[in-house]
Amino acid sequence: MDFSAYEVWAFIIQIGILLAALLFANFLRQSSPPIRKTLLPVAVIGGFLLLILKYVFRGMGIELIDGPLYEKVVYHAIALGFIAMSLRTTDDADRAGGTLTGVKSGAIIVSSYLVQGVIGLIITLALCKTVLPYLFPAAGMLLPMGFGQGPGQANNVGTTYEMAGFAGGRSFGLAVAACGYIVACTVGVVILNILRKKGKLTIRKESAKEQELSVGFFQGEDELPVSDSIDRLSVQLSLIFIVYLLTYFVTIGLTTAFDAIGIGNMLNSILWGFNFIIGSAVAILVRVCFKQGKKKNIIKKQYQNNYLLNRISGFFFDMMIVAGIASIEIEDLKGLILPFVLICAIGAVATWFWLSFVCKKVYGGYYYEGLLSMFGKMTGTIGSGVLLLREMDPNYETPAANNLILGSSFGILFGAPMLVFIGIAKEGFSKAVLTVGILLVYLAILAAVILLIKPKNKKD
Repeated sequence: MDFSAYEVWAFIIQIGILLAALLFANFLRQSSPPIRKTLLPVAVIGGFLLLILKYVFRGMGIELIDGPLYEKVVYHAIALGFIAMSLRTTDDADRAGGTLTGVKSGAIIVSSYLVQGVIGLIITLALCKTVLPYLFPAAGMLLPMGFGQGPGQANNVGTTYEMAGFAGGRSFGLAVAACGYIVACTVGVVILNILRKKGKLTIRKESAKEQELSVGFFQGEDELPVSDSIDRLSVQLSLIFIVYLLTYFVTIGLTTAFDAIGIGNMLNSILWGFNFIIGSAVAILVRVCFKQGKKKNIIKKQYQNNYLLNRISGFFFDMMIVAGIASIEIEDLKGLILPFVLICAIGAVATWFWLSFVCKKVYGGYYYEGLLSMFGKMTGTIGSGVLLLREMDPNYETPAANNLILGSSFGILFGAPMLVFIGIAKEGFSKAVLTVGILLVYLAILAAVILLIKPKNKKD
């Protein structure tokens, strides 16, 4: 083997470029107050930076990045990040704030997907019948994937729709996701400042006392000791990739079963696109098995380390965002500018008004904290939601941050039917119309969960 050949180094070079863009973006954000004030996450800045450089180098006849490789990074990174999050151990403190509020937060998240899906589909269906007859009818379903789910699912579902006939579907989905970040971090900040000036928002001051980090912050009880013969980071990565391997086999089993009963054509591509849901479920099952094994003294030590799992998930999500934005092909958006602008603009407004309504019903004592953190999440990611929340509640004195985490967990359960909805919508115009009706019915069910179910005690 010729170790100097580019093929040997290609993967390392491409990942090096991705991570160099991430670090340089961090430098820009730290050294430039105007950029820092936008609250755009470092990974988003890095993605746009690499996107610009890609076209600069392309103008000189050089392909800076390997697009297909970056698509694979996006696809796998979202699943690995969610697996790392799902493997984390939980205790009673993590569930503080009430299970019912967590359930309702999950319903709020998924109901927002449904609102975005209805709005997106109505726009694209109307354009199909008027000025853009060539438009893929289900293109509007990429609004909840891009705004609500982020670049990972925008990439996966966009690719699936591209295979179904939506030319430029992947880039369209990623562009919607990138626009969502801008909405979350700029529109969100503008709204925050307007509310502050009107005196409707109480800004909690950050405590001067620095957080005291003890050994318990980095290591829980009964974990593998630092001095053990295997590094704890190696253990966490091993668990994550073993779960991902199991995810592959589970998905193979499900797709085989769907083929056997005749629904494989509709669901299998979507199932592979939503690999993070299956991965999360497998990770939760593994976590439960470890917990039960420890209770029965079959497993002597706790293998998961929450601190490291948080760091690993953050790393994968950062890679996903940079690679997703950088791999957008702007040429693919030709002829799609009108639906892109309408979907993003109307979708953002509809998301704000829906969240304004439901958050007032659920987050009575911390309405604006709950509203703005959810708006940040439902147009960007959980990270942009936390960024907006920190401007109001830097010490996380309200349950808003915990609601984002608990809500995301329950959101996976409530959001599972989205697999079916996405699969139905891509089958043609009439099926896309049918999907609008199905989304509205499911929205009514989740609205009942949010508005009608009352707590039995004050803790919930």
